[in-house]
Amino acid sequence: MDTVSEFATPPATAAAPRRPLAAKIDRVLGVIVEIPAAILVVAEVVVLFSGIVARYLLHTPLTWSDELASTLFLWLAMLGAVVALRRGEHMRMTALVSRCTPEWRNFFDALGVAAGLGFLLLIIGPAFRWAEEEAFITTPAMEISNVWRAAAFPVGVGLMIAFSLLRLTMRSGVPQALLALALVALAVAGFWWLGPMLKTLGNLNLIIFFVGVVGFCVFSGVPIVFSFALATFGYLALTTRVPTMTLVGRMDEGMSHLILLAVPLFVFLGLLIEMCGMAKAMVRFLASLLGHVRGGLSYVLIGAMYLVSGISGSKAADMAAVAPALFPEMKARGAKPGDLVALLSATGAQTETIPPSIVLITIGSVTGVSIAALFTGGLLPGVVLAIGLCFVVARRYRHDDLSHVVKAKWPEIGKTFIIALPALALPFLIRAAVVEGVSTATEVSTIGIVYSLIIGLLVYRQFDWSRLGQILIDTASLSGAILIIIGAASAMAWGLTQSGFSRTLVEIMTHLPGGAIGFMAVSILAFIILGSVLEGIPAIVLFGPLLFPIAKLVGIHEVHYAMVVVLAMGLGLFAPPFGVGYYAACAIGKVNPDEGIGPIWGYMLALLIGLIIVAAVPWFSIGFL
Repeated sequence: MDTVSEFATPPATAAAPRRPLAAKIDRVLGVIVEIPAAILVVAEVVVLFSGIVARYLLHTPLTWSDELASTLFLWLAMLGAVVALRRGEHMRMTALVSRCTPEWRNFFDALGVAAGLGFLLLIIGPAFRWAEEEAFITTPAMEISNVWRAAAFPVGVGLMIAFSLLRLTMRSGVPQALLALALVALAVAGFWWLGPMLKTLGNLNLIIFFVGVVGFCVFSGVPIVFSFALATFGYLALTTRVPTMTLVGRMDEGMSHLILLAVPLFVFLGLLIEMCGMAKAMVRFLASLLGHVRGGLSYVLIGAMYLVSGISGSKAADMAAVAPALFPEMKARGAKPGDLVALLSATGAQTETIPPSIVLITIGSVTGVSIAALFTGGLLPGVVLAIGLCFVVARRYRHDDLSHVVKAKWPEIGKTFIIALPALALPFLIRAAVVEGVSTATEVSTIGIVYSLIIGLLVYRQFDWSRLGQILIDTASLSGAILIIIGAASAMAWGLTQSGFSRTLVEIMTHLPGGAIGFMAVSILAFIILGSVLEGIPAIVLFGPLLFPIAKLVGIHEVHYAMVVVLAMGLGLFAPPFGVGYYAACAIGKVNPDEGIGPIWGYMLALLIGLIIVAAVPWFSIGFL
């Protein structure tokens, strides 16, 4: 079954043809893009860490560091999005498409590429005009033209057009590619022809574009970023007088907020700790403590995901680091593969609030809530849900036969603890750096990166230089896929706000029966659904600016509300049949998704009960603020 998540979107079916000339062009152009993208990740780490050293140790702040980091960031986001498109790693929903025959799947893959190509061709002109307008702006610190930064957008769009054409040529049959292109062209022409009539429909256009177009595109397997972008472009171009160049500006504003620099840096940190052996050291320590009790390794899995989430901030890195270290031994003890991926998925949802969660960073970026407060508030809700999962594990494994399992001796436990201590110290180091004012939430990941490099080289000595380049490229790709969705969702949210939709939503939500309780209940249900369809980040960017002010208006603390909606989205993201995180866990565990659907519902019920407890007791979220 095809899977889609923050990890990757699989390439088209293996039966699709590959043409030698196109493949050669793709490889050469891919290298030309991947090398600068990898260098930009390193450059961001160096610039931000230099800023920390200059400010905290030398007491001479670098006035240009944030400006340079922001300029490089837009280039990193756009080149990363290009790499993600080339590798087929933009987020898609394929729950329906995956049920089709291989021929139809190949067609829907081609349709997704063709739809993205349609948007890119529509936006390339406005992108160049926007860059030309930015040429008149001079940056205050470096005193250079802002076109050096703004050029990233048209360059990125141009490269994505090239790779879209190459993907259609290489991975789709001629009939499927031509049919997909024809359908997209026909749809664009049809909407353009209906433009005068659409202008007379008023707010009915919100349903046509933001429900109809988005829904059709998402469920057809079109990447979420292009589903959002096509709907927003069509709404602005056909029903308003807003210049289409505004869409480019809104996407830029949404995806290049400096605080979002934490996304690629924490992704890189997560991949780095797995390569350096830090995650494995923590897992071994927990296994030595609990490996001899019934369901012991399942408790270790829950605890390990909690600890690793506190380091990486990336669910991809979390599950990829923990599962290979535990699954073989768990299977040897009789655990069923389906139950393993079910628990892995459940722990993915459980740890969504553990700092430095990328979703929490996104919430802080789009709503203005303190990220330090979100990081503090996210620790206990994860514990509440972990306790619920432990109850399910205790019941499920109460009859385990452990006669062949040897309990670890205290000297062995002490040895694994000493080995794991440098890794266990990292979450506390990250948190202390933010709380003590050594670095901002954006910069703190660079401290973790430098620390991990030192520990990997000098302590664990597992640093694999040959993998470093690929890790940097993977970081750029995943970050680009995330950031461009944030940009598209920000533009879409702006369009909804300008239409007056936000005022209508405020009016409806503030008059729900039950006041704050009714609002919280509706929010939980809505974000579970949104989490399963849109994934956490685009849902937060789209609805966070609209709903968080309402929560405050009805008397709900913003940090408490953030914890509830993040956990609700996590529940939707990792629950089958639509939760794409579940299928990603199956891919990491190399288990057929059908095997885990039965066992997962017990864990999901425990998570839902835990979510209700967190929602009902604000202290779990704000007790330590």
